[in-house]
Amino acid sequence: MTVFYSSLWRKLWCLSPYCGHLGVIFARGCVLHPCHRLLRQYSHSKAGLVTAAELVSYWQDVFEANEIPEARASSEYIVSYVLGAKTFQSLNAGNISPYFSVQQQEQVEQLCAKRLQRMPVQYVLGEWDFQDLTLKMKPPVFIPRRETEELVTLVVDEECRKRLPSSDCKEPRLPPETHGPVILEVGCGSGAIALSLLKKLPHSKVIAIDKLEAAVNLTKENAERLNLQERVSVLHHEVSSSSWKYLLPWGLVDTIISNPPYVFHEDMTHLATEIHSYEDLGALDGGSDGMNIIREILHLACYLLKDYGSVFLEVEPRHPEMVKNWLRGHPDLSLVVCGTHKDFCGKLRFLHIQKHGR
Repeated sequence: MTVFYSSLWRKLWCLSPYCGHLGVIFARGCVLHPCHRLLRQYSHSKAGLVTAAELVSYWQDVFEANEIPEARASSEYIVSYVLGAKTFQSLNAGNISPYFSVQQQEQVEQLCAKRLQRMPVQYVLGEWDFQDLTLKMKPPVFIPRRETEELVTLVVDEECRKRLPSSDCKEPRLPPETHGPVILEVGCGSGAIALSLLKKLPHSKVIAIDKLEAAVNLTKENAERLNLQERVSVLHHEVSSSSWKYLLPWGLVDTIISNPPYVFHEDMTHLATEIHSYEDLGALDGGSDGMNIIREILHLACYLLKDYGSVFLEVEPRHPEMVKNWLRGHPDLSLVVCGTHKDFCGKLRFLHIQKHGR
């Protein structure tokens, strides 16, 4: 059992009218001193107030003492969120008071208690930024990662390229503004990819599918919050070899995009506690070779993708060569890997696959 003290706690304790009573709360075997009980009365002078920086340091120390990953970042996100700021660094840039009321102290403590239970900070806050959108987050719907933002950028760049004149390009040129692509997303989760594409490609339309009903509902909710619901069809459907029959009534698509389950099954045990305890593991486990859903998507592309259309996938670094070899053995699909891209860590992470005209 860990009893944690800090300079901030001592400062708050001295300001409190309850110095004769030590209240504690328990979280997973650790004992924390609740800040809100120590701020019932305090001086109105600047020296007597608790600042955002002090509170961040306090909770960082608590998180570190309880072996919570990314202790500093978690503390900053929670403290900033309670003050209505996106980031801790932005607190000084706006007209946001850096001092905390008793009610704000209570809110910080409630959120930090969830983080102490190893809940991902995205679920703790109930929202997360992706590209230039703020999306609602709810467990167990998969949390979008930073590298997936690069996947969206690849698709946007490709669409822009299609609209530039080029004498050696085999693909038909698209009018610059009359219409945009029809995009199918497999595994929409919170709607991060689909809604970002709708925002960045104003004339596009998206068909988004997911096998998890909670994900379908969350994507719909986020679409409505962003006023994008008229341009996206969100379907509760699990991709399979016969999915094309279900999806064909929506017509052929220009692009298929997915961040599919691609973790090798044997690697699932190495995932963080936050993932195992809160996220949908079905959004991660790609089977023995990580390609169960990838293969289904490629089969789907054969039926639903227009000639010279593209498939964009986020994958595991071992997959680009595996996918190339698999496609060589399936020439009937008329698909070929035309590009691979690294993520911000320098790992092979994205595949661009194109369908040839028949």
